[in-house]
Amino acid sequence: MESAPFTLIEPRLMTSWPLYLLASALAVAALMGAVWLWSLKRRDVSMVDAFWAPGFAVIAWTLLILTRNVTPFTLLLVFLTTFWAIRLGTYLASRWLFHAEEDRRYAAMRAHHGERFGRVSLYTVFGLQAALMWLIALPLQLAILTVPSPTLGVLGFLGAALFLIGFSLEAAADAQLHAFKADPANEDKVMECGLWGWSRHPNYFGNAVLWWGLFLAAAEAEAARWAFLAPALMTFLLLRVSGVRLLEKTIAKRRPDYESYKTRVNAFVPLPPGWRKRHKSLER
Repeated sequence: MESAPFTLIEPRLMTSWPLYLLASALAVAALMGAVWLWSLKRRDVSMVDAFWAPGFAVIAWTLLILTRNVTPFTLLLVFLTTFWAIRLGTYLASRWLFHAEEDRRYAAMRAHHGERFGRVSLYTVFGLQAALMWLIALPLQLAILTVPSPTLGVLGFLGAALFLIGFSLEAAADAQLHAFKADPANEDKVMECGLWGWSRHPNYFGNAVLWWGLFLAAAEAEAARWAFLAPALMTFLLLRVSGVRLLEKTIAKRRPDYESYKTRVNAFVPLPPGWRKRHKSLER
């Protein structure tokens, strides 16, 4: 008896992938809609930041549960995302709970829109963040929707390693800044110790690195590679929109030594202390 010919099944997206993507969009929209209703009751939008990272976990778990595509590959992506979501979500939630006033960014928006801000915030804050979560999570979504699920290979392990590097940088930077701010003697001072002596925003840099790591791991699935703009979008947001640029617009007014700090320490990519100053002197 002749053996059956060997056939290679090409990886492909699940037949109902548009419906699954719609389901994940509805899930994160429901989450942010619930948080919006909560913000109306408290007249405080600041809690939205604490739900930014968990929103990605909601997207990942929604697809994993609906598709039942449970494999070592999909579990790696979902667990890494959840690990980050729990850490950052808990950190931001605790920071919000200990601040009596609304975050200055949202307070300025509230002052600008007046009584309309409650309605306006639904799409300018909560809706916008839900849409960004869904777009940035696209590589993870396409990877989970790929069947048969790829085996863990070089990209998966390299991506996981890059994620852990970025995760460690972000967590360490947040912990160092928290300890610095907890000391009343440091009020109005600039944090220039530890990672903050290498980068003015090491937490944002770590966040960008971990998202490139997640993309690299997801890229084991060919469909996910087409969503390479997702980590680029996250990096752009951190650099030019809600991260570095927005923070540095006002921080110098609150901390007089910040302008001097900027001449010594690089803005984003960590570089050895004093490198920026030495580099400028060489240019002259």
